Formats: sequence, structure tokens, C-alpha cells
Amino acid sequence: MNISTIHKRLISSGKNMVKYLKQQEAIDIDNALFNEYKFSVDQLMELAGLSCASAIAKCFPIKELNNRSLLICVGPGNNGGDGLVCARHMKLFGYNSEVYYPKRVDKPLYNNLLHQCISMNIPVLDKLPDNNELEKYDLLVDALFGFSFKPPVRPEFVPVIEVLKKSKVPVASIDIPSGWDIEMGEPNEGGIKPELLISLTAPKLCAQKFKGKYHYLGGRFVPPKLARAYDLSLPEYPGTECCVQLEK
Repeated sequence: MNISTIHKRLISSGKNMVKYLKQQEAIDIDNALFNEYKFSVDQLMELAGLSCASAIAKCFPIKELNNRSLLICVGPGNNGGDGLVCARHMKLFGYNSEVYYPKRVDKPLYNNLLHQCISMNIPVLDKLPDNNELEKYDLLVDALFGFSFKPPVRPEFVPVIEVLKKSKVPVASIDIPSGWDIEMGEPNEGGIKPELLISLTAPKLCAQKFKGKYHYLGGRFVPPKLARAYDLSLPEYPGTECCVQLEK
């Protein structure tokens, strides 16, 4: 099945049929949110990060975890910003959040998000935990790269990608599994295989290849006019929920 055929394929979610986006479509929609609809970056990050935390709490209920501990692996872009917001909300939900942040971004937005985590006594690690240290975590959250990623993975992120690929601890990926091609999916040499994928705004085309247990859609912020313009056919979010599970 070629990419154009896959792109036309729609997947069922309740009564709706959700569209899976190519990379340029995802970029165009993001630009429309910023330029046409006047959302700010931090506004979208807050909504996205909260929806990620909510999806994680649904799939990994705190009462079912041994240590209630999460390690959120944060990258230098917007996906990493979503991860920092997610870490803060997970702490508010009662989980023990820790952040691994190997390449910090010295910009006001990211500095503020990091400050908020530190102010809530969320440990921020500069060193990647070894295999023995990883055993204390119930979940690893992959917030390294978003939909603007283009292979290959930069050398400084190879160690954390390898940890996420090989770890026996379940992984939750925000928007895409880091290191995957946005349209083609998992790399030939093997990639991260998350148990939970939280697509944001709308699923990306690579999510067609996702074989994990849970697939959620988060970020309940898309204006109906924008959704119609791109024929997104987004599902209805239940009640006041900010995330919704997609059928596989």
C-alpha cells in the first residue's frame, strides 16, 4: 500500500472517521493555529501537556502502580515543552514526576516551564539513569521529538533513544514515537515501541503503524472551522474530557 493510499485511509473512532496527517499538513495546521487563530505557543503547550497527562492517568492509574514514578524525557523543541507541562500536571495528579532534560533551551518560555517544574520539587536530571535506576520507574514518557522531526537522530539523543527502545519499562510517546519518520513510521533498524501513543491535534500518518495497547487523541483546541478546512473529522470528546481514545 503506497503512502497516498494510506493517507486516504481513515480509521474509526466512535461515530467519526479521523484523518491521519502528512508532515506538511501538520505544519500548516500549526501555523494556522498561530497565525490565523492567534493561539500562543505556551497556550497550546499547556492544553497539549494537560491532555497528555490525562491520557497517561487513564492508561496507568496511580492506584495500579508500584512506585507512582514517571521519568519524562524532554527534548529541545515544542514536544519537549509539552513534556514539561505534562510532568507538572502528573505531579499535581499525585504521581512522582522526574524529568530528564539533556539539552536545555535558553528561551523565556522553556525557562519558565522548567522553573515551574523545579518550583514543584520535580527533580530535573542531567544524567541519563542507568538500567538499574530505570527499574524504579513505572513509566517512561517520550517527549523528545515532534512532527517537525526529520531523521536521523542527532548524536546527543542517541543514548536516550536507545534506552527508550530497549527498556522493559512501558513507554508513552507524545504525538509521535521519537525517531520515527512522520509519514513512513518506525525506522528499518527498529525504533521505540510505545505502549501508549498520545496524538496531538490530529494523528500523524506514522500512527497508522502504531501497534501499542493505547492510542489517544489529545489537545482539545482545534477550532471547528479549521477542522473542516482540513477535513480532520475529529472525534467527539466525552463531556469535559481533554483526551479521547481512538479505536485501533
